Amino acid sequence: MTDKDYTCEDWGTETEWTQIKVKVSLDALDDTIAVMNMVSNYLQIEDYSDIDLKTCYGDLIDEAILNADKTVAYVSVYQSADGGVADTLAFLRERFDSLGIKAEISVSGVNEEDWANSWKAYYKPIKIGEKIVIVPAWEKYSASPEEIVVRMDPGMAFGTGTHETTRLVIKLLEKYVKNGARVADVGCGSGILAICASKLGAGECKAYDIDPVAVKVANENIKDSGLNNVTCEVSDLLKQVDRSGGAYDVICANIVADIIIRMMPDVGALMDENSVILASGIIVERSEDVISGFEQHGFKIVERIDENGWCALAVMKK
Repeated sequence: MTDKDYTCEDWGTETEWTQIKVKVSLDALDDTIAVMNMVSNYLQIEDYSDIDLKTCYGDLIDEAILNADKTVAYVSVYQSADGGVADTLAFLRERFDSLGIKAEISVSGVNEEDWANSWKAYYKPIKIGEKIVIVPAWEKYSASPEEIVVRMDPGMAFGTGTHETTRLVIKLLEKYVKNGARVADVGCGSGILAICASKLGAGECKAYDIDPVAVKVANENIKDSGLNNVTCEVSDLLKQVDRSGGAYDVICANIVADIIIRMMPDVGALMDENSVILASGIIVERSEDVISGFEQHGFKIVERIDENGWCALAVMKK
């Protein structure tokens, strides 16, 4: 973006957008991106720490970049002004507080192009693993006999399958979900993992998120998918998770490293010797912390997969 103040006439639309901009220390950037990806997969990231002035011609670099604070970074998302900005802010503050991230959040109105339809041309079906294909709701798609189609509206918040952390869990779901399995998804966002588990043959899928907005979105996606064995409710991590049906066969936790570590003392109560936890949202740099934490709480790592600096783990009781 330039410094020009755009008007509605410039863009030929009267859509009002709100920029939610988060300032954090550089060492918290990866976790901040993970949290912001729960709101939207379309982020604006400002990180000037890797600019090498020794190899650049100073007079060709914007002065603001030259003088920018290299110890901090900024991550922004854009929401329509009537798209639940207050709920998003509450969600972000809760997540950052739980992670101990000192985040400065600012909000500003932006007159921006109505991309709600224009960007759809760039979003196409995504094949994940061996079977699952995430298909935008408006796209026609002819599935092969072995493919399982999951239709999602990427305009919805909190996860569409495009991010590495989600793709990693879906790949593991294909391997670990058996017919009739009982599945719990903690920190479910859009509900995509529970929906995938159901389509892979799970008998019962219970999704949970601390954010009521995420629960609303997930329930809409579940309804649109026509599934009657998937439910979504509000829960603060494991506190409100249904325990009446006994152990879960598969527990998904696509969150962030610190929250996964917080769950470790309690998650064993939801498992038996055959249950598996699929943990994702872990940056590679934090993977050893998570692995060590699981091992200290009586678990063993049975599988690990990585993609573009992110890590997912399949974990069972020792």
